[in-house]
Amino acid sequence: MSAAPLFAELQWRARAVRVEYRWLDGPAAAPLMVFLHEGLGSVSMWRDFPQQLCAALGCRGLVYSRPGYGRSTPRAPDEHWAADFMHRQAHEVLPALLAELGIGADAPRYWLFGHSDGASIALLHAARFPPRVAGAIVLAPHIMIEAVALDSIAQARDAYRHGELRERLARYHDDVDSAFWGWNDIWLADEFRRWSIEAELAAVRCAVLAVQGRQDEYGTLAQVDGVVRRIPGAESLVLEDCGHSPHRDQPQALLRAVREFFARHAGA
Repeated sequence: MSAAPLFAELQWRARAVRVEYRWLDGPAAAPLMVFLHEGLGSVSMWRDFPQQLCAALGCRGLVYSRPGYGRSTPRAPDEHWAADFMHRQAHEVLPALLAELGIGADAPRYWLFGHSDGASIALLHAARFPPRVAGAIVLAPHIMIEAVALDSIAQARDAYRHGELRERLARYHDDVDSAFWGWNDIWLADEFRRWSIEAELAAVRCAVLAVQGRQDEYGTLAQVDGVVRRIPGAESLVLEDCGHSPHRDQPQALLRAVREFFARHAGA
């Protein structure tokens, strides 16, 4: 995405934070799709996929970087995320951002498109605010902790310290250490090993499509199976020859599936 970023000023937990965001234009009366990035993502790391998806669906889009990521306000030097960090994003930051941008409780229902941590945040938001969310497409969601995820995140820590990962991520974040260590430290903390949002999924009332690559290095199919088992009417899609990022590994297959899912549910 090449358009210059915009910034929303929020008061969050007694602190002023600046949130980077971009609008993706579409028909004025079209549904709005809100994009929630992965644990090391940002507005720019989505590249052109949000634009492709919105064009395919005929909808508008909102893409933003959570505090700590991209061009948004970094973590404070002494700030360490707690095990409820995704709940805070779903229950506090996203509603505050939407309100700041004029998308209040009386606005038309919006859609959520989340990847990895962003997918979990999307599910938590849909569970907390069921009247506001029309549907959710969640790629590689985390609903519980699995050993495969912790192993891969530990490998990412080694790659950040000793390999080229820090250099690669630095082009997407103003403060790359804020982005990486905020995510990595809490995921590998002892307190996070008991994390689960399985019980909360029963409150989700919108249409849900859960997507996972069969070769996902951060989670097994138990994650999307759990989504389908706990959310009435939820659907799953397993993509072959696909790792943790279906929108990068299998973009055309994903676009086709989402277009068909959206067509069935957008008018509901």
